[in-house]
Amino acid sequence: MILAGNQPYFLPYLAWWQLIKASDLFLISDDYNYIKSGWICRNRILVEGEPLFFRVEIKKRNSYRLIKDIELMPINIGKKLKTLEFAYRKAPYFDNGFSLAERVLRCPETNLADFLENSIREVCSFLRITTPMKRSSELVGNSRFKKEERIYDACRRTGADTYINAIGGMALYDKDKFAEQGLTLRFLKSGLPEYKQFKGPFVQKLSILDAIMFNSPEKLQEMLDDYILIEGSDG
Repeated sequence: MILAGNQPYFLPYLAWWQLIKASDLFLISDDYNYIKSGWICRNRILVEGEPLFFRVEIKKRNSYRLIKDIELMPINIGKKLKTLEFAYRKAPYFDNGFSLAERVLRCPETNLADFLENSIREVCSFLRITTPMKRSSELVGNSRFKKEERIYDACRRTGADTYINAIGGMALYDKDKFAEQGLTLRFLKSGLPEYKQFKGPFVQKLSILDAIMFNSPEKLQEMLDDYILIEGSDG
């Protein structure tokens, strides 16, 4: 059984969703520290050919609180939808992306982790990703471990024999140490295929909303499958 996990991000880019699709169970890591400079509350969209941050705001921003303990500021839904309309109204699949974004933004949850989990489930439903998900906070006691020890514990509790992570984590984890725990370590290397946006050069690693605005549901399925799993380092 393949386990993957990551902090919940706000409408992240394509490779994040590939990680969910490639796993048999995905852990939403809600009992990790909130990172102010990260992607938990923001992503980027394309506005007149340039990447622009698209975000939700939180109360009491700092890096010493758990994601699950943070509350959202009220969202100006109308303003955010107008921003998306201005940016993408001429995109070929605008209606798909706009209606999805509206469902995400109209979620009544005010807790950040609840709001983000709903957004993840909404996007997965649209992308036809059926991987089961649970929160890391449901693994009571897991948070007492540090770094890869948390992963070992999560794998044992869920019955996983393989753990996959995003390619950016290759410098963090040693496959031999995982093997000592009876676990296989793999990293997801995304093809990150380019697609036609508007007239300018392709801007990569934008929110999944951008890919949805410019690609048919059938093409999105092809893009989601454009990855390989590779072995980790020897440390």
